[in-house]
Amino acid sequence: MTTVNVQEAAASFPKLLAAVEEKGETVVICRDGKPVAQMQAAKPKQRSRLEGDPSLRVTLAPGYDPIEPLREDEIPPEYR
Repeated sequence: MTTVNVQEAAASFPKLLAAVEEKGETVVICRDGKPVAQMQAAKPKQRSRLEGDPSLRVTLAPGYDPIEPLREDEIPPEYR
């Protein structure tokens, strides 16, 4: 962990950012000797476990047209 004051952080921001980005360091920025901010590498966003799962892929029956309305005998009784 690196600790720097505000003026030093402003003067060497690209160098500090490279340390965080490449080496995974944490940089604490202080004002009057007291920590006020912390820079650390962002964690990549995790993908949903459901995203891209081929077992959840939907296939439609041959000849099914989603635009065509259902016939009366195709509608479940609880929705008539």
